[in-house]
Amino acid sequence: QVQLVESGGGSVQSGGSLRLSCAASGYTYYSPYSMGWFHQAPGKEREGVAAIDSNGGTTYAESVKGRFTISRDNTKRTLYLQMNSLKPEDTAMYYCARARFTWSPLSIRSTDFGYWGQGTQVTVSS
Repeated sequence: QVQLVESGGGSVQSGGSLRLSCAASGYTYYSPYSMGWFHQAPGKEREGVAAIDSNGGTTYAESVKGRFTISRDNTKRTLYLQMNSLKPEDTAMYYCARARFTWSPLSIRSTDFGYWGQGTQVTVSS
């Protein structure tokens, strides 16, 4: 079955950087599927952060544009999220997700994603 395993979370001070990784396994073809990052803060709904499609096209939430960069290495079946200029409001659990279908549109809507990792915690202190 599809497995997504996140790593790279931690605690940093405001203005710092972190790089999250997500290793995918359990399905044959990695590259055709869009992949995404989501986050969820305590007491809040899960929100889309960034997504990348099979052609390298990307989309971002307004709150992270210019600070976060999503990328993927298809040979390693790994998704990345480079987070710079981190702010306390970025504090959340970060989840990796795979699109439901190869034809799913590029989006950061959670309903377009069918498989989720367990998450990695990011904490930004002021």
